Amino acid sequence: MTGRTATAFSPASVGNIGVGFDLLGHSVAGPGDRATVRRVDAPGVRITAIRGVVTDLPLEASRNTAGAALLSLAAALGLRHGFEVELDKGIALGSGMGGSAASCVAALVAANALLDTPLPREALYPHALDGESLASGARTGDNVGPMLLGGLVLATPARLVPLRVPREWHCALVHPHFVLETLVARAVLAPPYPLPTVVEQGANLAQVLLGCERGDETLVRAGLRDVLVEPRRAPLVPGFAAVKQAALEAGAMGASLSGAGPSVFAWCTDAATAQRAADAMRRAFAGAGLDSDVHVSPVAGPAASLVDPA
Repeated sequence: MTGRTATAFSPASVGNIGVGFDLLGHSVAGPGDRATVRRVDAPGVRITAIRGVVTDLPLEASRNTAGAALLSLAAALGLRHGFEVELDKGIALGSGMGGSAASCVAALVAANALLDTPLPREALYPHALDGESLASGARTGDNVGPMLLGGLVLATPARLVPLRVPREWHCALVHPHFVLETLVARAVLAPPYPLPTVVEQGANLAQVLLGCERGDETLVRAGLRDVLVEPRRAPLVPGFAAVKQAALEAGAMGASLSGAGPSVFAWCTDAATAQRAADAMRRAFAGAGLDSDVHVSPVAGPAASLVDPA
């Protein structure tokens, strides 16, 4: 941070983690978005540049997740000054890796550093929800929550709850070169859902949460099975069944869609197993005719942070 300018980096994330639809997520080391924010005298928010792997995003602040998040922050605090924002996108949109969320979190963390009295991270959460809702159509925190706090987070509409997870547990995240927009993926989720399926999903979520807190891989292996959302979304991702099976055969505790997809994640008990799973998943996507990118990260990934300007 230099005077009236700050730059922040937000990591990617795995949203939902299969059994925690719209509630559970963790950050991922490696890919991410960067936002450079300048404090200016004139009120309002202006987006002046968008660079990186995605450039055809709205410059109008109210139609951009980063801009909407800062407009929400400024309105809530009654700010008399404004912000100018430059975005450097490192996460493709429609990837299932929290690309829209990372932009608004990075912008909020940078802008917060420029306030006369910066807010605690948890206080940025409602403004991140306002930004993310532009892309997802809902105020869900399973991506912005772990980006703000780092690691594994339970994100309710009102609060963020950090969760313990063994430091040696790793995630294999494989992003096929295929776009699946969140709004499209949500369209297949219209109710009804049979009550026995909802109960089974609740039991699976409880096992995953307890398994993480206790460091009990047996509970996670038993619970990391999405019986509610994955069956409806899996047909939208070419090769999904083979990719998931490849991860399990490589030793993963469980695997499912990351966020709305098309990326697929697998949780593993250590980094070596995660790398084997990632390589197997990439080969399976190749069998479906898709190139892919591989990321291996601790489940307890990093939080968004201030960085030196590029």
